[in-house]
Amino acid sequence: MIPRPNFIKLHRLPALAVFALLIVFLTVTQSRAADRDRLQAFLKVTGFDVALDSIALAAADAPEMLGMSASDFGSEWTRVADEVFDTAKMQGIALDILEQTLSDEMLTHAAEFYASPLGQRLVEVENASHMVDDDAAKRATGEELVARDVAEGNPRVGILRAMTAAIDASDSSVRAVQEIQVRFLMAASNAGVLEQELDEGMLRALMKESESDLRLSMQRASLAGAAYTYQDLSDDDLQAYVDALEHPTMQVVYELMNAVQYEVMANRFEVLAARMAELHPGQEL
Repeated sequence: MIPRPNFIKLHRLPALAVFALLIVFLTVTQSRAADRDRLQAFLKVTGFDVALDSIALAAADAPEMLGMSASDFGSEWTRVADEVFDTAKMQGIALDILEQTLSDEMLTHAAEFYASPLGQRLVEVENASHMVDDDAAKRATGEELVARDVAEGNPRVGILRAMTAAIDASDSSVRAVQEIQVRFLMAASNAGVLEQELDEGMLRALMKESESDLRLSMQRASLAGAAYTYQDLSDDDLQAYVDALEHPTMQVVYELMNAVQYEVMANRFEVLAARMAELHPGQEL
């Protein structure tokens, strides 16, 4: 449903005000929020539960973002990462937010589509794609598929581009990735994981300088990821998916769930930074 975001390392790098976005949703939908049982069913039927679970795979990127490796944190690294990125905890955070923000109207609209035969087929391939932990291999395969379609003049590439645009219509993914990285790096700095303290203003300025490159890289990764994920679906099915994604109500649902997913990710990486301080005395970034 929602692509698992890949971290772009710092050397390839304005923040996404996730809480501000969620406050808007709280103001609009608070009185019409769906109950928790329906929300749990919603997570499953849409595949959002697997998208949230797959965030745990991003924990492997944390040491590299600090210029280190997992081995620098000793034998306890895997245990600590598993505890922080506990899937039940992540889904609980998401449910807490959705309980206050997702209206019955939005839930019903999205659930009805994803409960359809096409919707369930989409969830099946998306769930499988989410849990592939070799992002490099997945992207390489996707890029080969895109290159082939471009060479053949296949209109499928245009459909995939429209799909990725509809999934992130507000263009929030770049700012979200930057914000997650800032929150993680600053948390690591404040926890003493790094020998030298980071200046948040300078860090944001550095990311701003390379924002265009980051956006281009993420667009290419999203297109390759979509080509890989939906390679067994027909063009007609993909166009039907695009039409569903472009519906105004679905656009609001996706904007909310993107914000929820990124907030869960940022929250867990901040907690991980504090736990990393317990495992290693610190290194330079």
